[in-house]
Order: sequence, then C-alpha cells, then structure tokens
Amino acid sequence: MNHRCRAAIVVLLAISTAASAADVATSRTVLVCGPRTAIVEITDPERDGRVEWSWPANTREGWVLPDGRILLALSKSPACPGGAAVEIVRGRDGAADRVVWRYDGTQEEVNSIHKTAAGTYVLTEAGPNPRLVEVAADGRVAGGFPLVCQKANAHMQSRMARRQADGTTLVPHLLDFAIVRYDAGGRELARIDTHVPGEPQVNSWPFTAIALADGGILAGLTNGNRVVEYDAAGKARWEVTAADTHGAISDACGVQRLPGGNTMIASYHIGQGGERLVEVAPTRQVVWAWKADVPAVHHFQVLAIDGVAVPAPALR
Repeated sequence: MNHRCRAAIVVLLAISTAASAADVATSRTVLVCGPRTAIVEITDPERDGRVEWSWPANTREGWVLPDGRILLALSKSPACPGGAAVEIVRGRDGAADRVVWRYDGTQEEVNSIHKTAAGTYVLTEAGPNPRLVEVAADGRVAGGFPLVCQKANAHMQSRMARRQADGTTLVPHLLDFAIVRYDAGGRELARIDTHVPGEPQVNSWPFTAIALADGGILAGLTNGNRVVEYDAAGKARWEVTAADTHGAISDACGVQRLPGGNTMIASYHIGQGGERLVEVAPTRQVVWAWKADVPAVHHFQVLAIDGVAVPAPALR
C-alpha cells in the first residue's frame, strides 16, 4: 500500500471516529431528588457532577419550571412531619433563595407534586385517608378526591400522580399493582394491572405513569427492576429489565422519556457498578450511565443533554 492510500485511510478513519464521537452525548444536566436535592451537570471528566444549585432537604420529586422556579415535594422530617411541597425562586447576584409557595401535608407523606397550566398545584397525600389535592396559588384547596387504594401501608399508597390535559389524573398505586385513571371527580375510568404475567412473585409496583402522545403509558416498576410501556388498552408493548442492562436497573423509581425516544431510569437501590441513572435506547442498549459515589436518586428531571435544553413539558 502506498503512502497516499495509507494517508487517505487514516483521514477517513479520523473523520469516521469524529462523527461517531459527535453522535454520543457525553453530558447531562439533571435535577436530582432524594437524599440529596441538587441541579448537577454530569460530564465524563467530572462524574460526581458539578453542582449548580442545591436545597437542604430530602425530597420525593421536583421540577424546574419554565420560569426557572423550582418545585419540590419534601420528604417527611421533624420540620414537616406530614411532608410538604414548596416552590422556590432561586436567588441571583448573591441573594438567597426564597420560598414563595408552601403546602404542609396533613397526613403522613406528600409523595408527588406538579403545577398545572392554570397555575394550581396537584399533589398526593398518603395516610389514613389517601387523597389527591389541588391547591391554588393562595394556598386554598381548590379540589381533589379520595384515592382508591389500600390503607394498610401508607408509604406504599401512591407515587407520581399527574393531571392530564383532558382533566383526568393518572395515579400509580404501588401495593395495588395498579395505574388508575381518575376523572375530575375521582371516579375510576381505567386501570392497568402492573403484575408481570406468569411471575406473581415480582414486586412490579408502579412508581411513574407517563402519558405518551399515542395514548400509551410508560411506567417504572420499582422493586420489579423494570420499565414497561403499555399501549392505550393497557397491554405491555415494550419493556427493559435489570437482565437487559446487566443489573444497571435496581429499583426503577423515577423515569423520563427523552427526545428521540431514549428512556432515563433512576436506580434508587443503586445498580451494578454504582449506577445512579441509566439511559437506554429503544433497543434496550445502555447508551449512558451515571456511576458516581453520590447519594441515590429517587426521581429526577433531565434538563439538558450536551448543553441543549430538553423541551417542556418533560415526560416524567
């Protein structure tokens, strides 16, 4: 082979390698919730994550809202024995962060929170009388209804409830192995059974119930160590499990469907090799993982991929 041919091959290989590297996303900016609540930028050189913002509380979940404010569901603690939810304005130019809205739970836990387009807040309370509550900006309870679920274990009653554009609400009920769609008055309209067919011993408790554009629902099935996508009729049409990811999925709590179709999953019990977050393609291939000596992630919001903002609304 002459020098010109060899040089041409080297150039082509270099171009090919550069193109492949450009196709691989190497950074994520993420709001992480759990024992540590923070916005972190995760890059290959700095795997523990560069902290952009943090809040001194254990949280169930949270959102960075379109206006930059941060909405959090706080775990129960001596400061909030029934759990709580807060909206925070981040301080600028040295000013402190400010809590501009707060709701204190009236039972045992506040397990989810999100803000509607109308400016109200929808949250769930666990306890003797599990319920969904809608709260106005002035703190007034504007609506809600009892949740139809078991009452023996308050902690395992519900997780990431989400109000839909049509006024219905999707609520995952863990120990009931059910994702229930309620109408505005609390009447059950539909139910997805999250048991794994033929494997009754698998604790496939639902944590998320993410409505997809085609009517499907994406669910993280916590202790079942799997994420399942159901069609509009409630039939499983896709799933990824711990076995598919060499043990990276361990307690599939928070889940987010990303632009392009990949799925980010929180391994709350920490996956093989220390995975806190794992991203899988529709082919079930792991395309990115966060392995770091940091606290476990209960839920999260991916805010940017390689510096490009993830458009709202986030599917999580």
